[in-house]
Amino acid sequence: MSEHLEGYVEHIIYRNEENGYTVFETVVNKKPVTCTGLIVSISEGEFVEMEGEETIHPLYGEQFRVTSCHTAIPGDLRALERYLSSGAVKGVGPALASRIIKRFGEDTLRIIEEEPERLAEVKGISENKACDISAQIVERSQVRDAMIFLSGYGISQNMSMKIYQLYGESVYSILRDNPYQLIDDIPGIGFKTADLIAEKAGISRVSPFRLSCGIVYTLGRALADGHMFLPEEKLKEDALAILAVENILVDEALDELSISGKIIRKRDEKYGTIVYQDSAYYTELDTARRLSELNVEFEADENDIRKKLKKIAKTSPVEPDELQTDAVIRAARHGVFILTGGPGTGKTTTINTMIRYFMAEDCEIALAAPTGRAAKRMEEATGFRASTIHRLLEITGDPSNDDLHIRFTRNKDNPLEADVVIIDEVSMVDIFLMHSLLEALLPGTRLILVGDMNQLPSVGPGKVLSDLIASGCFETILLNRIFRQAAQSDIIVNAHRIKNGEKVRLDNSSKDFFFLERKDYRVIQKAVITLVSEKLPKYTGSEMKDVQVITPMRKGVLGVENLNIIMQKYLNPPSEDKHEKETPTGCFREGDKVMQIRNDYQLCWEIRGLFGIVSSHGEGVFNGDIGTIETIRPFDQTVTVVFEDNKYVDYSFSQLDELELAYAVTVHKSQGSEYPAVVIPLLDAPQILLTRNLIYTAVTRAQKCVILLGSPETLDYCIRNKREEMRFSTLADMLASLRQ
Repeated sequence: MSEHLEGYVEHIIYRNEENGYTVFETVVNKKPVTCTGLIVSISEGEFVEMEGEETIHPLYGEQFRVTSCHTAIPGDLRALERYLSSGAVKGVGPALASRIIKRFGEDTLRIIEEEPERLAEVKGISENKACDISAQIVERSQVRDAMIFLSGYGISQNMSMKIYQLYGESVYSILRDNPYQLIDDIPGIGFKTADLIAEKAGISRVSPFRLSCGIVYTLGRALADGHMFLPEEKLKEDALAILAVENILVDEALDELSISGKIIRKRDEKYGTIVYQDSAYYTELDTARRLSELNVEFEADENDIRKKLKKIAKTSPVEPDELQTDAVIRAARHGVFILTGGPGTGKTTTINTMIRYFMAEDCEIALAAPTGRAAKRMEEATGFRASTIHRLLEITGDPSNDDLHIRFTRNKDNPLEADVVIIDEVSMVDIFLMHSLLEALLPGTRLILVGDMNQLPSVGPGKVLSDLIASGCFETILLNRIFRQAAQSDIIVNAHRIKNGEKVRLDNSSKDFFFLERKDYRVIQKAVITLVSEKLPKYTGSEMKDVQVITPMRKGVLGVENLNIIMQKYLNPPSEDKHEKETPTGCFREGDKVMQIRNDYQLCWEIRGLFGIVSSHGEGVFNGDIGTIETIRPFDQTVTVVFEDNKYVDYSFSQLDELELAYAVTVHKSQGSEYPAVVIPLLDAPQILLTRNLIYTAVTRAQKCVILLGSPETLDYCIRNKREEMRFSTLADMLASLRQ
């Protein structure tokens, strides 16, 4: 139950200027009270009115957790003098504050705000300094007024601070006239939030601003679901569900958006009229154009290439077969080449042969993959340095934190200095990242794309790899022979059976592929705990943190969210010697396995060696990166996470929405990664998720051992269901039309 407290700020114990988190002491009924919370602007001596609740901190005892706080410059002279001398007003110390109060008495505040030039009557204050003192106090007053104004719209203090820092005094006109502008300008504010603000501001539900923003929001939500466009009828249906207005108003808003160029309408043979966000349309079109321009033929004699490859094969640990050799020849003779195939079919051998061939031709080669884990695997498999695509393109910080508007140092004005670029795990590459890569490639650069077309599509919009193959515009080799060494792994053999729609043996005669039939949720949950904590680390010779639970869904009894709570409880229980931090979405504890859930291009990391000595540092932590919480420091409100390669990252408490527990992850989040052992709970899930490519992707994440827990019928349904995730994309059509 919320309580009300008020009093003067006696002492500020700690303040984080970045996020406004403050620990301060006030006196209520002659008793000191320690208060904590996100407070936009506060100084010693100010009078505060607070709402919140009493809490018990495990280290610091009784505290008052502030949920809302309003401050005012104190009215009585003693408190005002203390406020002026507290450091809140730069350039005013105790002696000067005393002289100001002595000179103007009860009229001090009025003089400061209305006749600041009169402060120069006080010894030690020039006219410039008088204006500066007044400006500081007026500014603090404006901030307080703005916070009160924003709170009236139901906006949190943390979000209010972001809004005021961006807009300043313009905040009043923006919220009253067009609060939908917040969607474009403030990360974290979507249409629904802006719509609630607009309703409180009295903006009509049929306002053109509202209708246009609702349609653009609907297209943006489709992008987040992987679609490049929506059929117009589907767009109108979805927009009407959000806007709750008459059809004709949506039609009129669509016409206005089309005229202004904010949306692009096109005729499509399959879907009729289709509608894109402008950025999505031009990105897809330019991607097609750049790929077509890059896809030139090189003069290279096939017999000459074969001779060189035979020479290379003599010193290679594995000799490529005829199909792999053909792949290298085609890569040498074409500007864009696609190599696809499942696990154990020799993609790595082919890539290594390509690298050695192009090195012999004195070519500069760059290797990259979409994620850090995938890049590390590529580097280990080839012996050559590989990086993420983001690092290859030299990403720079972007305050918008918007994946659709990432900035790279390497671009059309500063292209990559490489003759051959090889990208692995291309099924994970979305349209925007592919476009950024293509912008950084000069005509004449060879682009070799490697991936498994049977895996799930990218988390981001588009279906780049499958569209490129479907277009028929590029030389493509499908590797489908399972090599002898790989054929000894039932993980690989069964993965290919799944891919081909064939049943897998569930008699547990394998050494690396097991199915444990369990029909009860609680039994499965207990089995997961036992397998992760005891059985699999011993069986595979790995650590508990390297055993990964992969599940088809987020929600539900066997979904990511519920499993993570249960696994945290048993694998990393509360302890007096472990700090923890409660958040709106759950609890983080020292020792927890966590995952970064969005790209943060400004988050700093450092690699620490022996005795904590920093050997290198950089910026950028990416969606899907997994680490362990090393320390939680309540006093300075930070959490330190250690990611792979000994990368240390400090998060402020306000940044913890970028992390989630990772004892269990979805199949989508596991893409591009491999783990020594994988556990897959598979009992019930929405049928839209139980697809062949989903279970295929999950199984192929395991290196040494995979265990499926659940129902054979559910597994059988997954294998039979070859329905792929439906995505609206026209990249293949655009490529085909450019070829004509």
